[in-house]
Amino acid sequence: MGPTEKSDFLSTLPGVLIGWGLPIAAMLLAIGVPHPVKTWVWVGALIWMGAACLWNARRCKRRHCFWTGPFFLVMALAVLAYGFGFVDLGDQGWKWLGALIGIGAWAIAAITEREGRYR
Repeated sequence: MGPTEKSDFLSTLPGVLIGWGLPIAAMLLAIGVPHPVKTWVWVGALIWMGAACLWNARRCKRRHCFWTGPFFLVMALAVLAYGFGFVDLGDQGWKWLGALIGIGAWAIAAITEREGRYR
């Protein structure tokens, strides 16, 4: 295990659970909850995950974290805009946002780590 992997939150189960597992669980549990609670849970979870990614990028230089951190923060703004009616995504807006967040984070990780995990 190299020095970058030792400091990578994604290399330990507690790191994964705290940084991303709990926020994702909160978002999933809030699916059936009405606005404004759902909006604030999703925004808080996305900010938490974005901050965890940026912190991880700084700690270990994980390639995808440099991109997923800002992505999650931008998605927090999109969720806030939809939740409070500034953007109309139709009746399925929450599903569209959830799909975009999940697929977007996966795609960023898959694309950016093709040349290796760390910078």
